[in-house]
Amino acid sequence: MEKQEPTITPAAIAESAGRAGSKWSATLPRLGRRALGKGRSAPIGTSPKGNGIWRSSVHPGLIHSTSLAAACLLTYWATTELLTKLHSLSEADDKLGGMWAVIATAFVYRLSYQDSHTAALTRMSATLLSFALCLVYLLVAPFHPWGLALLIGVGAVVLSLLGRADDIVTCSITTAVVLGVAALSPHDAWQQPILRLGDTVVGVAIGLGAAWIAGRLGEGTAP
Repeated sequence: MEKQEPTITPAAIAESAGRAGSKWSATLPRLGRRALGKGRSAPIGTSPKGNGIWRSSVHPGLIHSTSLAAACLLTYWATTELLTKLHSLSEADDKLGGMWAVIATAFVYRLSYQDSHTAALTRMSATLLSFALCLVYLLVAPFHPWGLALLIGVGAVVLSLLGRADDIVTCSITTAVVLGVAALSPHDAWQQPILRLGDTVVGVAIGLGAAWIAGRLGEGTAP
């Protein structure tokens, strides 16, 4: 007895296609949900938790960058336009003081107020020791390379004994700058440590204030 071949009709083809379509219609949404759950196809500009990249990273970064730039500008203006009204050696020295104060602001300003506070202590402790050494030296002797090396060495020893070895680099840089300026302007060179100390205080104060303000604004925009 011969085996009969199944008859394929248009109705059978349509019914089979309908069942296949229903199967894929039910399967695709599940696949899509799994992919989204694994973070494979999350919408651009959002994190897996749904928080926008703008709120989570770009916005706080913009706040801190703008705060730092504004703080440096304010520091330079305050030093060259206000502080110089109290005492000024020359226009060039005033500009040097402005740049020195800006360096202090940039050194102190950090992403958190606590880090800024720690940096301010480092800056001021190293600066005070360096300026004290430079003032005593310049009161009795002019600039000399041997004097520069001596002061850097003494500062390093003192800070090591005080348990603040991390401040040695800052102290050494400050000493080199103050004595270098004294070499370029030997007239009344003993005033340089005092003037640069005032510039540092202004820069540190503005840097701390800017860090505090930026921290408050960052808290208000945190996701």
